[in-house]
Amino acid sequence: MQPQSIEPSEHLRISVIGAGYLGTAHAVGMAQLGHDVIAMDIEKEKIARLSACELPFFEPGLGELLRKSVEAGRLRFTTEYDDVAEADVHFVCVGTPQLPGSFNADLRWVETAFTELARRVAGPAIIVGKSTVPVGTARRMADVVRHHTGGSRVEVAWNPEFLREGHAVQDTLQPDRLIFGVESQWAEQLLRAVYQPIIEDGCPLVVTDYATAELVKVSANAFLAMKISFINSVAQICEATGAAVLPLAEALGYDDRIGRRFLGPGLGFGGGCLPKDVRALYACATELGLDEVATFIRQIDAINLSRRDRALTLGRDLLGGTYEGKRVCVLGAAFKPNTDDVRDSPALAVAVAAHREGARVAMHDPVAMNSAWLVHPEIEYAETIVTAAREADLVMLLTDWTEFQDMDPALLSNVVRSRNVLDGRNALRPERWRAAGWTYRA
Repeated sequence: MQPQSIEPSEHLRISVIGAGYLGTAHAVGMAQLGHDVIAMDIEKEKIARLSACELPFFEPGLGELLRKSVEAGRLRFTTEYDDVAEADVHFVCVGTPQLPGSFNADLRWVETAFTELARRVAGPAIIVGKSTVPVGTARRMADVVRHHTGGSRVEVAWNPEFLREGHAVQDTLQPDRLIFGVESQWAEQLLRAVYQPIIEDGCPLVVTDYATAELVKVSANAFLAMKISFINSVAQICEATGAAVLPLAEALGYDDRIGRRFLGPGLGFGGGCLPKDVRALYACATELGLDEVATFIRQIDAINLSRRDRALTLGRDLLGGTYEGKRVCVLGAAFKPNTDDVRDSPALAVAVAAHREGARVAMHDPVAMNSAWLVHPEIEYAETIVTAAREADLVMLLTDWTEFQDMDPALLSNVVRSRNVLDGRNALRPERWRAAGWTYRA
């Protein structure tokens, strides 16, 4: 039986499996496009909070759209797979974290989602992977679906996400591109119907095969990570020669083949995507026997991690050679501004390392302190910048929140014990801090 044709104007029922950061943003976005959406997650507390229009994480603008979608009756939540069986399109948005002790991705939740859906979906329907996965996963999931459905009622597609934390609303409703990995015109047509308003608004669309769609996301993240590691490598040369890395990065950015974005020297990248995806691509290259490619990709990660050690060294120098017995104020816990995500956060890693070397660390972050406390309760968390800096021997700016960048040195000058500041993000104006009597390093 071939699936019936679905016209782009037809009302669509959509399910979203996984109500984490990606799944919640996608479910809200689909509801905003006018679809009837049900989001499913096995975590009952999370679903209860979302049903009450409460975001379990920080993301600018998303909470208001969540409330509007729920109140309009276009979005609801469940903990049961049975409740989503009647949807026309099922988006799998579950996590694929790095496996402990390995560079490979943990695909347990992806495999479970596809299997449980295939056992229930009556079809015609498509199950669409949005999770970031190793190449070959979509093909395996298509085999799983065929095994459970007989191969005629349900198809698999892959539609990778490109969300930037802190910009999820924009990236969902106004993406810079859409990628469809499909095996039939019917699946392509159905995905076009899902995204019709976005496509009509001029969003570029690439229709391709499974493997290419899977590789687009990890390749994009690896490339962005490479730019960060490259400028940080150049920053080390600048330190050794007396050159200035910020004007250098600015000059490079005027070349439209290079661009200025992601040429930010400093503490390096973190979060739940770039580190994991770089390592997954390394694992893929290794498994394929592409040793030179694997070495190149591995070095991107190694350079990035080395920046944390460099920050610790600079801080140690400012403290006269040791963290033992010193008070250190750390500004920033999240891996970047406008999020409460502390996964693989360079800021948190440096703070914990200083603590382990004997420092008494007081940390402040506008929104991420609770997330940080859940994984590292041994750190002291302060409600204000001033409280964190009281009697500090060193202030370390490690996440470039705007309020930290705009901070007046005078705010802390009479609070700290020693006027030492380490700018881990090259976010401060050195001349301003030096004029206020601070010893500044970046």
